[in-house]
Amino acid sequence: MTSLVWLVPMALGMGIVGLLAFLWSLHNGQYDDLDGAAERVLLDQKEDHPIIDSVGHRCSEEDVESRLS
Repeated sequence: MTSLVWLVPMALGMGIVGLLAFLWSLHNGQYDDLDGAAERVLLDQKEDHPIIDSVGHRCSEEDVESRLS
């Protein structure tokens, strides 16, 4: 019975934290564009492909940044 004294307030506290996190995500627009990400997966865009050098190896981000600057 004494464990319920700790477990019930902890469960209520975790529920309140989860509710606040959900309300924060609603307020900040996390659910505004639900279909956009699903449709972007189907698009074939050039900038989505990995950058490959003349030998055929993938370039790291540092290589790309050094070539662009």
